[in-house]
Amino acid sequence: MSLAAAEDRFAAFRHRSYTLFFFARFLAAFAIQIISVAVGWQMYEVTKSTLFLGLIGLVQFLPSLLLILVTGSVADRYNRRAIVAICLAVSAGCAAALLALTVADAFAPALVFAILTIFGIERAFMGPAVQSLAPNLVPEKDLANSFAWNASSWQTASIVGPMAGGLLYGVGPVVAYGVAFAFMAAGAILIFLVPKPSQKTASEDKSWAYIVAGFGFIRQEKVVLGAISLDLFVVLLGGAVALMPVFASDILVLGPFGLGLLRAAPGIGAIVMAIYLASFPIKKSAGVTMFIGVAVFGLGTLVFGLSQTAWLSIAALVVMGAGDMISVYVRETLLALWTPDEVRGRVNAVNSVFIGASNELGEARAGVMAWGFGAVPAVVIGGIGALMVSVGWAWLFPQLRKIDTLDAPVRD
Repeated sequence: MSLAAAEDRFAAFRHRSYTLFFFARFLAAFAIQIISVAVGWQMYEVTKSTLFLGLIGLVQFLPSLLLILVTGSVADRYNRRAIVAICLAVSAGCAAALLALTVADAFAPALVFAILTIFGIERAFMGPAVQSLAPNLVPEKDLANSFAWNASSWQTASIVGPMAGGLLYGVGPVVAYGVAFAFMAAGAILIFLVPKPSQKTASEDKSWAYIVAGFGFIRQEKVVLGAISLDLFVVLLGGAVALMPVFASDILVLGPFGLGLLRAAPGIGAIVMAIYLASFPIKKSAGVTMFIGVAVFGLGTLVFGLSQTAWLSIAALVVMGAGDMISVYVRETLLALWTPDEVRGRVNAVNSVFIGASNELGEARAGVMAWGFGAVPAVVIGGIGALMVSVGWAWLFPQLRKIDTLDAPVRD
């Protein structure tokens, strides 16, 4: 590989603001993974309820849904960097509260759900702000590169974080929550160090039309509508994260560290794919490639649900993560390029709800189905559903399927 190509691979890091943002986001994502493993294992250990595992996702999603008309407007009107920093500080407070409950030996589902609800409120505001802040930190020519690295940051945390969470929980839940608190606090400090970036602030009055402008833009722009809704339905049906404590404990019999391995496996596939995409970005047939990635994700989910062998389950999750990364890379790049900056916060508020629905609500779906039919049928049905969505969306959104290159659209 030439020197110029190697430099292009790290193009986004030539901007100091982005570098600070990258590491802040990595620390926050790492902490989220630790908390997710610790809370999931602790909840199942205390309650033995798959329904409660599903509710962990639901209570974190509902604030995004209920606040959707507020969070995007806040991201478009106010300093996005400050919003992200404040939200990370609140996250650190939630981690400290979980730590305090554990130290006091007062872990109770009701109290934990209350803390996770606050965590969900914070994420409802941070989602649109952090997604809208990233494009303000690099020039357009480095945008696709920054999204590849953003994805690799999250996925690296998704690999190391769950394994670390399992190991730390094995030492003691106090250690796990303590490390998560420290990482969240450090992330908040790094965001505060980011110089205030330029931002096109919406100037119109706070009318109803202003508030719902994000919905209007998404409805009119079929590429954005297709990309956002694809993520919603695929992960809503295909998500199996909530049930991993059940697979680790009862089906594969792997223990807390094994749960960490299962949670890390999709991230391993995703980070390998993200590094590949950062070095060899998609040059043509981007839409078709995205749908192929979605189909691979569904297939990996299906195999994981059917497997009762640890190595096959982990391999299936690795493949699932790689397929998901292809889809995420294309979707997030399209969303950034096709959305004007002045409406980006409101559009990303809707996107955050869709992401929340696909992840947290998907976990609730898996938990309720497992409660009613068993963990294996819940995952298998979800994998089949994800495959069906891949085919259906390719037919429903031909504009998305026919996209060739990841370039900014030509506007009048």
